[in-house]
Amino acid sequence: MESNSTNPVLVDVFRGPRIESCHRGAIAIADAAGRLVLALGDVACPVYPRSAVKALQAIPLVESGAADAFRLSDEELAVACASHSGDQVHLDAVRSLLAKVGLDETYLACGAHWPVSEAAMRALLLEGKQPRAIHNNCSGKHAGMLAAAIHLGFDPRGYERPDHPLQVMIARILSETCGAALGTDRMGIDGCSLPTFALPLGALAYGFARLGTGTGLAPERARAAERLMDACFAAPVLVAGEGRFDTIVLRGLAGSAFTKGGAEGVHCAALPELGLGIALKIDDGTKRGAERALAEVLASLLPRAWATLTNELEGELHNWRGRLVGRVAASAELRNAVRDLLDAGDRTATAG
Repeated sequence: MESNSTNPVLVDVFRGPRIESCHRGAIAIADAAGRLVLALGDVACPVYPRSAVKALQAIPLVESGAADAFRLSDEELAVACASHSGDQVHLDAVRSLLAKVGLDETYLACGAHWPVSEAAMRALLLEGKQPRAIHNNCSGKHAGMLAAAIHLGFDPRGYERPDHPLQVMIARILSETCGAALGTDRMGIDGCSLPTFALPLGALAYGFARLGTGTGLAPERARAAERLMDACFAAPVLVAGEGRFDTIVLRGLAGSAFTKGGAEGVHCAALPELGLGIALKIDDGTKRGAERALAEVLASLLPRAWATLTNELEGELHNWRGRLVGRVAASAELRNAVRDLLDAGDRTATAG
């Protein structure tokens, strides 16, 4: 996504009574028919969703019959959709998934990085060990892809290449679900070595509305999407980790909101009960801005989200001595846009 100075401010950062900085961005909310019910900022500009679309990338794991053939548990399906913290619970699930397929960690093509979890990172350091591919937050997704490749009779080596039949299949699923053409001109390589395709936020929101409802999807794909989301609701800690935004939402709003963040300030959500999908991108790429903006939207659309997202909505900033010195807050423009959306819905309901 090219820098877009015309995008509105979605989140303000206060120090004391004054705005110290802000996060510009764009947000789209769509229904499962493809109608944009909210478009704030440039929602037609293609963005790389990165890890936000892991549930869509995991569809072949279920749709192909691999999940049944290998008798995968909810925990193993959830970690296949995860950007996990690298805690023991995550490593165990990835290892279990690989073992059921008959493979080991050497097949993982995601590369190594230190665990997201500070406790897990410290444990490795104290043991004098270096991180391995299994510690990569994407290792579950890669294990799931390996399982699908094995079941489909594809060569598990090179599964990460754009021309591998599994990646060709995944690209087709993304294109069909989001209603957007994908070509090499929109392809980049993700941090974990897999292809990532740039899509407009409006198309991503549409795709997540369909993911959450199954509307317009072939029956087997709709069932696969539902099974993956149900697994994430059943095992939310596997999708991210304790204290992290997506785990908080999946645990507290199970059945109502499926959320998944990606790198560089992208976050998407499916709201099955409302038939809506949400996609947003913060221009400066910060997770802080993306999570605060999405928390505001979820709390406005789902009244019970207020209790779940209390800490995220308060957005308090404390200094190193623990003193409250500021806050991160949704901008007036974002709040007004969501309020107008709700008012329009109320008028439609009244007219109906």
